[in-house]
Amino acid sequence: MELFRIKKDIPFMSYSRLTTAISLVTFILAVFFLATRGLSFGVDFTGGTVMEVNYPQAADLTSIRKAVDSIGLKEATVQNFGSSRDVLIRLPVKAGLSVSQLSEQVKAALVAADAKAEVRRVESVGAQVGDELYENGGLALFFVCLGIMLYLWLRFEWHFAVAAIIANMHDVVIILGFFAFFQWEFNLTVLAAILAVLGYSVNESVVVFDRVRENFRKMRKAGVVEVIDNAITRTMSRTVITHLMTQTMVGSMLLFGGEVLHNFALALTIGILFGIYSSVLVACPIAMWLGVNRANLIGDVEKKEGDKKEANVIVAEPRPSDFN
Repeated sequence: MELFRIKKDIPFMSYSRLTTAISLVTFILAVFFLATRGLSFGVDFTGGTVMEVNYPQAADLTSIRKAVDSIGLKEATVQNFGSSRDVLIRLPVKAGLSVSQLSEQVKAALVAADAKAEVRRVESVGAQVGDELYENGGLALFFVCLGIMLYLWLRFEWHFAVAAIIANMHDVVIILGFFAFFQWEFNLTVLAAILAVLGYSVNESVVVFDRVRENFRKMRKAGVVEVIDNAITRTMSRTVITHLMTQTMVGSMLLFGGEVLHNFALALTIGILFGIYSSVLVACPIAMWLGVNRANLIGDVEKKEGDKKEANVIVAEPRPSDFN
């Protein structure tokens, strides 16, 4: 299925120096903000207090959030838990207040907003649990990147593997840079979004790289630049359809998903937009500069095919009548 078809190849690689320079500047800025401002970790990583509140009717999350904000806890997370009448509130650590004092303040604010509010559970999330989640999240990110690199190395060869992993890490660092610059809360849902972006971005890279490999077999007289430009141009219709449909779904979560899904959808939106850019205008130029060529991709294949053809040649044995 194609929404449109471009007959003339677009010279993407002629702008490769400009696009990679933009990517490099964006990457450096993201690293700078990560180093200077850091991430604003949520309760999942820093520890805090978890409260379960029940209402006799469907809870009004907006009024509950305003009640919690009124006592200076704007970093708190408010979400439904199990049913529309049960609410889970995650409170960050507040200096000078114990868990019991903090929960009493929140309870008083909730009862003032709605006298029927009933606090059913109060639990403390220790810093040790947050440290374990932080370490496990970092390990998950590392193993995903390692798995992607091994997959691309086996599917293609090292030029494309290195290019793809650089492009993917480019996306991850830029997402983290946005969260550091704007000090958006970084929690487990955002980490899940980053892992999803890694898989999503590498899928786009594989599609483009696969077309590049196919073009090297078909366009035998074309140069590397022409082959890559043709591959990107021929996959543009598929790219537009895929990303448009995905962003439509993510956009609906961003607009209507509420505060719980807001940062998750925000991270996905940034990842999708930069994923398109990096797969086309970062990964391909890097692969080209690393020296990818026809011999890298199809030399061994052609040799194997030639050996196979030679093995299939049937040599006829001489018959006695041939000597008469």
